[in-house]
Amino acid sequence: MTLHVGIDVGGTFTDAVATVGGRAIRGKAFSTKDVTTGILGALSVLQERAGMSEAEFFAAVDRFVLGNTIVTNAVDEQKYAPVALLTTQGFRDTLRIARSARTDERDPHRMSAPVDIVERRRIIEVAERVDAQGTVLAPLTERAIGTAVDTALATGAEALAVCLLWSFRNPAHEKAIGAYLDKRHPDLPYTLSSSLTPVYREYERMVTTALDAAVKPLVASHFEHLANELRSRGLRARVQIMQVHGGFLSVEETSKAPISMFNSGPVGGVTGARLLGKQLGRRRVLTADMGGTSLDAAAILDDEFRLLPRAEIGGLPTSLTAVDIETIGAGGGSLAWVDGRKLLRVGPHSAGSTPGPACYGKGGTRPAVTDAALVLGLINADYYLGGAVPLYEDQARAALRKHVGEPLGLTEDAAAQGVYRLASSQMSNALRKITVNRGHDPREFTLIGFGGACGLFAASIAAEAGVHEVVIPRNAAVFSAYGLMHADSVFSAVQTSPWTMDRPAADLDKDFVALEQRAQAWFEAEDIPQERRELYREADMKFVGQIFEVTTRLPAGTFGEEDKDTLRARFVADYEEEFGAGTAWTEAGILLVNTRIRAIGRSDVQAVDAVAAAQEDHRLSRREVLEPLTGERVEIDVHRGFAAQGRTAGPCLLEEPDTTVYVPSGATVELTPGGDFLLRLAGR
Repeated sequence: MTLHVGIDVGGTFTDAVATVGGRAIRGKAFSTKDVTTGILGALSVLQERAGMSEAEFFAAVDRFVLGNTIVTNAVDEQKYAPVALLTTQGFRDTLRIARSARTDERDPHRMSAPVDIVERRRIIEVAERVDAQGTVLAPLTERAIGTAVDTALATGAEALAVCLLWSFRNPAHEKAIGAYLDKRHPDLPYTLSSSLTPVYREYERMVTTALDAAVKPLVASHFEHLANELRSRGLRARVQIMQVHGGFLSVEETSKAPISMFNSGPVGGVTGARLLGKQLGRRRVLTADMGGTSLDAAAILDDEFRLLPRAEIGGLPTSLTAVDIETIGAGGGSLAWVDGRKLLRVGPHSAGSTPGPACYGKGGTRPAVTDAALVLGLINADYYLGGAVPLYEDQARAALRKHVGEPLGLTEDAAAQGVYRLASSQMSNALRKITVNRGHDPREFTLIGFGGACGLFAASIAAEAGVHEVVIPRNAAVFSAYGLMHADSVFSAVQTSPWTMDRPAADLDKDFVALEQRAQAWFEAEDIPQERRELYREADMKFVGQIFEVTTRLPAGTFGEEDKDTLRARFVADYEEEFGAGTAWTEAGILLVNTRIRAIGRSDVQAVDAVAAAQEDHRLSRREVLEPLTGERVEIDVHRGFAAQGRTAGPCLLEEPDTTVYVPSGATVELTPGGDFLLRLAGR
């Protein structure tokens, strides 16, 4: 017997899924500050539900994929290890000059400085210079390296970032600093920009390098603790970590560039939604992952999620390639409050798992979205997480009355309805950003909603965004963990290699061959069999004179002169897909800036035939609820074990052990062949 395990660490809950013999076993535990304790708690639930001893369980695990919040939390909270930055003489203030972005919405003439990753006193200039062609103009001496490193360490730095001008054209000086550190300071974490992200745009490259170095000490201590705990329990499988680009890498590879773990949990959900969309035959899918802290939304077009070549992390532009995810602070634990203008607000602050929403009875006194859903009657206080966590409606009502109702002159019911509708509106705006704002018609999409809280809001979010079809996975509460387990292993490498159409095709092919050699070495190191290997060539291209690029996939195989027209046509098509038909500047020349390869080891995880612990006998009851969209108190059907029912019309509630689905008036719900819930809204 073998087990495949996926773990998603969220802000409120740690979710876990295991597959064994075609069955999916799911479990949840409260997330903890040290992360590891929450992971072990979720694994304990899996072990119990699998009916195995601890030794049997961990010995049977042969695939272990983790999505975690360590890097995401560090970036969001701006809690970094003390990091020093070595840069070329004369470029000490690159991080502060930034792109001179004006970010104050009310005053476009006021500049808000970017957040500090590195204190200015820890930015050390190094006497060296390489020109744009990679020619050394001012050599870097070992004495200069030693002086710079000693100065950095004297400031109390625990990690070092190295980002020299034009190092992506000639990395010799950065490599010399790396060799010096390996010899003189072997225990000091450091990041070289020429190894992490050898691409042009010195500001984005410097941000990415500094962020990576700043989180390395945090990640190292966490993984050491987690690895020791798992090994002591008998785990022998390699721990694999989800990456920001949509695939996973081993812990060893991840530790070389931990910034790539940013948003790793939400990426797992998008991966799972892509798989489910394929199974349902839906080629245009929107995802809504609503947990305790936030909602993460993404778009999947023609079975592919959108990748951003310059992802924004913590409000800062980077040179990382990442899955395009729109995140807002609206989750089950998001706090409701009244601002100074007497306007109701929801989020971005969250009650988290401790003390949690007021209804948890763990000391929380401020109302959260979950409190509003409980007061509306959408949540059964005695069946939250299958009855494992009792809820207290009186405490939810007290919090809503004090912090929302009294300041606004509303009843508790009206306050709860207002919180629900405002949260829904904010979340639907996230869907509009990734559809309408990018030229897509939301009516052409199916919304896949998951996360423990999304079932209560998915229909409302979809209706307001203009989406008419919603799918709630049977394992919605742990769907991101399920997606992590089914993710592919992915390696990506990029290099700035300027090339134009008037140059020989062989020059471009040579650059790709060099990157592919790295990919083949990775395939071998990860023991990925030949039949599961895929390799793609991509290029960041633009019309000459433009600032930013569009990513285009090249024809397969060796790139020859006959492929130039195909590449041009693909670029124009991708450009107009991004910016609209007729926008391509076809009279201008085309500049290829970056070459990139994506190596994929396709997943071989077990197929899932059934969801364990799902109730198959149908139980029907009635409950009075306040319909949040109409404001009417009505008595509606509540179904447990809906799999035995198969189809019904709203308004009703579907109660599963770890999620509840609200079907509003005018909508219908039925089971898909895979046992998921398919909602069709009024007008479809």
